[in-house]
Amino acid sequence: MSAGPTQTRRPARATPRTHHRLLLRRPVAGRANVPVGPPARADASTAPASVRKPAARVGLVRTALVLTDVVAAGTAVLVVAPTGRDGVVAASVLLLAVRSAARLHRSRLRLSWFDDLPRELAALLVTMGLVLAGAMAVQQNLDTRIDVAGPVEVVLLATLVALALRAAVLFAARLLRVRRGVGEPTLIVGTGSRAMELDETMRAHPEYGLRPLGHVLSEDLDLVVERERAALSARIRDAAARHRVRVVVFACHTVDDAAVLDAAIEARRDGLGVLLLPWLSELVHDHSGVERLRSIPLLRLPPDPRNRLSWRLKRLGDVVVSALALALVSPLLVAVAVAVLVESGRPVIFRQERIGLDNRPFTVLKFRSMRPVDEREQHTQWSIAGDARVGPVGRLIRRTSLDELPQLWNILRGDMSLVGPRPERPSFVERFSAEHERYTARHRVPVGLTGLAQISGLRGDTSIADRVRHDNYYIANWSLWLDAQIVVRTARELVRRGRH
Repeated sequence: MSAGPTQTRRPARATPRTHHRLLLRRPVAGRANVPVGPPARADASTAPASVRKPAARVGLVRTALVLTDVVAAGTAVLVVAPTGRDGVVAASVLLLAVRSAARLHRSRLRLSWFDDLPRELAALLVTMGLVLAGAMAVQQNLDTRIDVAGPVEVVLLATLVALALRAAVLFAARLLRVRRGVGEPTLIVGTGSRAMELDETMRAHPEYGLRPLGHVLSEDLDLVVERERAALSARIRDAAARHRVRVVVFACHTVDDAAVLDAAIEARRDGLGVLLLPWLSELVHDHSGVERLRSIPLLRLPPDPRNRLSWRLKRLGDVVVSALALALVSPLLVAVAVAVLVESGRPVIFRQERIGLDNRPFTVLKFRSMRPVDEREQHTQWSIAGDARVGPVGRLIRRTSLDELPQLWNILRGDMSLVGPRPERPSFVERFSAEHERYTARHRVPVGLTGLAQISGLRGDTSIADRVRHDNYYIANWSLWLDAQIVVRTARELVRRGRH
């Protein structure tokens, strides 16, 4: 449902003069990083298809750690199973799931066996607790005694084997990084002493697995011209294709830099690893999202939501829920259609062009809540709240959001998702994109029937800037659990509005 803009337009800034340079550096005896000439200028609109999407790959260390856990669990099952005890296979599978949830297989720069000991202990305790809780539940329901000795032995033995194998894998990985130069080809985006310090530290300490290939430099990173933003993203993509770059480190401390934001978003979408050098890095405390390159903290961004397995589950959920909902509410759909037809005639369904994923247009479906308007009005009128042409039926279906039910068909088709930023008309997308630099970033995921902004009270005549912040927060922190929370809160809000 659309709402009126309340933000004043920011004064246009003078277009800065910008120059991007990609400097590929090779170590020279007795000297640090000597620049070697820049490649030909890359442009986002002319980049070949092979350049646009470098293939993502799973890290070798991460794969090896997964295999060690599988081998450890299998070994424990083979040792304990011949004793005839039950539940050993289930316990091993449970242990693997908990260790994965504890992020013991995550990508990391510092390969330290000791750093993971707290996670190892936590995974062991959680698994043991789940095994004991499951045994107690079975005993109460089936009124039979469950022998937990087998599952407990499997969990303990698998953990001990995993600890030994992990130590060997991490030692071998460090050796390969130092002796054989095995590491992720890395590009640094930024200027100044901090960017150079990153470059020098990576070269001096190959055990962290980053092999710097060069810098993307800009004389002025405060970029506002759209083609310059695209040029920065295109240069990173070009470097990824030409030099097999797998990691991009952003060492830019300019404030409100839309070009760097766009480049980081595109790098994540292309499957590249993205690390950020935080501002005031000396005050950054270690936590699960912080990596250390020696004493330099780097924030590792999680993979782009659409590159995760859980995103495929989100799409599967959209299909199942929308299909079931259409079947269950079909009588209600018929009733609303008849009511709209009686009140204001045909057409019952209102079709309007909206902007969805990757700024692609699609046709959104809604029950019509007022008499037909001309083509120009539906594209330029922001809100119809208080419009005299909205009758009693129109007011009811708008207040209860019943007018949005046909969008279940949009979700089933794949135009939309159940949860995501709300779609807007092309003319307003163009206007808000000019007024709010972060507005276009919300189109990097599919639009939704409901969203975080809507359940946060940002409906009707509310701030566009606040909506943009909520939408981008949702994308940055997306998870299936966050989607579930939004759906539940949306249902609760609809029930409340239906009572009034």
